[in-house]
Amino acid sequence: MQKILVTGALGQIGTELVMKLREVYGADQVIATDLKSSAHEITRSGPFELLDVTNDKAMFDIANKYQVDTVIHLAALLSATAEEKPLLAWNLNMGGLMNALEVSRELGCQFFTPSSIGAFGPTTPKDNTPQDTIQRPNTMYGVNKVSGELLCDYYFHKYGLDTRGLRFPGLISYMTPPGGGTTDYAVEIYYAAVTAGKYTSYIAKDTNMDMMYMPDALEAIIDLMEADSSRLSHRNSFNVTAMSVDPEAIAAEIRKQMPDFTLDYQIDPVRQGIAESWPHSIDATAAKTEWGFKAQYDLEAMTKDMLVQLGKKGELFKRGVS
Repeated sequence: MQKILVTGALGQIGTELVMKLREVYGADQVIATDLKSSAHEITRSGPFELLDVTNDKAMFDIANKYQVDTVIHLAALLSATAEEKPLLAWNLNMGGLMNALEVSRELGCQFFTPSSIGAFGPTTPKDNTPQDTIQRPNTMYGVNKVSGELLCDYYFHKYGLDTRGLRFPGLISYMTPPGGGTTDYAVEIYYAAVTAGKYTSYIAKDTNMDMMYMPDALEAIIDLMEADSSRLSHRNSFNVTAMSVDPEAIAAEIRKQMPDFTLDYQIDPVRQGIAESWPHSIDATAAKTEWGFKAQYDLEAMTKDMLVQLGKKGELFKRGVS
């Protein structure tokens, strides 16, 4: 990767990935794009362009203007929001992906887009979910992700486009607020612990799902994109994970640092239904074997860092610093 275009740069992954890429490859080498602008470090620290990813010409013009050799396509509606607005989700998630693939094909770019554990469904094996297994999701988000994996495979086999992707679990970050995902409770619980000392979970206890701390997710993207293409068999759908947890496990870890933290429940039937259709734990052997994936953070290490970092953010907000 030398000149990188990122769509959805102000989203959950994009806000941190752009800054990481600029740190590694140089600020001027990473072109951030999003539907709207904001007073964010991303828009100040390097090239930024407004982009609606459903506008194929605008995407091509930006990519061509900067002569990019890599497209990282992140713009999408997440699981819970997609279930509320399925038509919008299809048009944005699939239309935007098709446009990004076509731009990459026309300009000969390397290409990345994330998939998700949402690509699995209720008939997928729940424990130690294999890399290659049945995928029959019952959500629009899941349908989008399976379709996206297949579409990227098609562009690789049909056109030789160097497409790559990861099936992310729930991603936990102290930098970016939750954005409409089913696993967002695992972000919210840390924010609530620091600000209120208590949290009401919309996901039921004993609902285990895979999670990953954002620093590991960012490293995984870069490591995959820099990996030797000849070693990749799965390309667009590598299982990756760091931990399998339920709300009680996270709360117990938080109490090691904050003994008075309390957790109760008010279940959201929609998000609980989505969660129950997903795996309890997944097998990341293919990612480890083909390009050396290894997560650095387990639940204990992540929780310690989350609470420290969120505590620092709270002090900054108190002093009026953003």
